[in-house]
Amino acid sequence: MSSGDFELGRILAVEGNSTVELETLVPLGGTTVPLFWIHNASRDSFVDGVQRHPTVDGATAVDVFEDRTLFTLDWDANRDDLIGAVRANGGQILDGVGTPATWTFEVRFPSHEALSAFSTDCEEAGIELAVTRVYNPSEPDVQPWYGVTEPQFEALTLAVRTGYYDIPRGCTTKELADELGISDQAVTERLRRAIAALVTYTLPVGDAER
Repeated sequence: MSSGDFELGRILAVEGNSTVELETLVPLGGTTVPLFWIHNASRDSFVDGVQRHPTVDGATAVDVFEDRTLFTLDWDANRDDLIGAVRANGGQILDGVGTPATWTFEVRFPSHEALSAFSTDCEEAGIELAVTRVYNPSEPDVQPWYGVTEPQFEALTLAVRTGYYDIPRGCTTKELADELGISDQAVTERLRRAIAALVTYTLPVGDAER
């Protein structure tokens, strides 16, 4: 997401090749106090910029190294729409890295429905999200291929590698079947189930039947 789309991103603005890395963000109820690393940035100028924000009461250096500094931030998280959307949907921010232009977060939600509601809340607040991966650790068969079984994985990767999804097609289902030693119909079914599993576990579409 864009660094300017949410309050914390605007507060922790960096320049050049500097980055911000959240060490922890606790808790997401009541007062929210982040610990974060600033890499390759001037401490004094960064603190001056942070403390000019009206929602910030102070930024304190906790640990200082040559190329990075660990800060704690005393601020009013109630004015941050992103934090509010995470909190409202039972989420927990596990990780976050910011650059001058963008932020990338890893966020845990209790369900696909909560994730979908979070995305809606962000859209209504004008925060543009790009979801790069959805992982569901509560399903034992998700790892390591997001719900795709080993035979499905084999069929799908073979189909991609041999150009089945290219235009024009590089191979047919019969050729895939001959390579895998199964029937044409079995190949079609494996590919269908593999794609359904990938959509279920990587996009916020609810608990689609596999």
